[in-house]
Amino acid sequence: MALAVRLWRCLPVGPRLLTRTSGSRAQCSPWRFGGSEVLAHPGPLKRGLFFSALSYLGFETYQLISQTAVVHAAAKVEEVLEQADYLYESGETEKLYQLLTQYKESEDAELLWRLARASRDIAQLSGTSEEEKKRLVYEALEYAKKALEKNESSFAAHKWYAICISDVGDYEGIKVKIANAYIIKEHFEKAIELNPKDATSIHLMGIWCYTFAEMPWYQRRIAKMLFATPPSSTYEEALGYFHRAEQVDPNFYSKNLLLLGKTYLKLHNKKLAALWLLKAKDYPAHTEEDKQCLDPNMSFIISDTQKICPSRFNLNTCLLKEESQF
Repeated sequence: MALAVRLWRCLPVGPRLLTRTSGSRAQCSPWRFGGSEVLAHPGPLKRGLFFSALSYLGFETYQLISQTAVVHAAAKVEEVLEQADYLYESGETEKLYQLLTQYKESEDAELLWRLARASRDIAQLSGTSEEEKKRLVYEALEYAKKALEKNESSFAAHKWYAICISDVGDYEGIKVKIANAYIIKEHFEKAIELNPKDATSIHLMGIWCYTFAEMPWYQRRIAKMLFATPPSSTYEEALGYFHRAEQVDPNFYSKNLLLLGKTYLKLHNKKLAALWLLKAKDYPAHTEEDKQCLDPNMSFIISDTQKICPSRFNLNTCLLKEESQF
């Protein structure tokens, strides 16, 4: 490279088509050089000899330059990802979104699915208008889709693509929402396959089952009219996923505890419903969602827990016995 640069600096002349004027006609003689014309336009020959020098130095030099650029770019991406994860864990939703939108044209799947998540989180904020929320929901879907296109082996890209499709369904009517259910399930299952230790993907698969288990009768009728085999599930299936998520990462999410309680309630097991709802109630509130997690309609169940498990020790013992069944 140093040799090429020296050649670039030292060569004063370059090729030019010499124009000769004869009367009213101009004639061009290729590969001839005229003093003032050549000295005035040295660029073409310089460039030609520069690239010839690179060619002489060999393909290895080009590879070295390219590899250095790639390493630098990768280091930059890792730095941004670290900042993004720190802001996410700190609950700095708006700062996170501002950081990641600077890289919305990125080709990196890890940046893109995080941007999809950040867009969705901004949409969920109470201060976000309905119009802005809708825009952000569709924006999140585009980022998630792009992340999946860039890396189909990313479990997180599959997970957030499914979540974003579900969100968009709220704006596109019951027919589209039911049709999307098959796609959502497929991507949640793929996310679990790629990373069986991700409790959130398992939890979301449980929500999918719970949603279709409690589907209102009129929606079931519409689904049967629109699809030969509409999506369906049971509370037992949902319960299995919620327990599996809890086994992978105990107490990872207040909503998983809540849905365990609500699912047991649907299965008419008031005792176990009360145990899990009490556990959800006592979950440390780190986020607004944690604070809102406990459904006020379950208060009457919670009040009965003292009769079922009067002490914290007894509650944990009951839960351990109950979990051993799964």
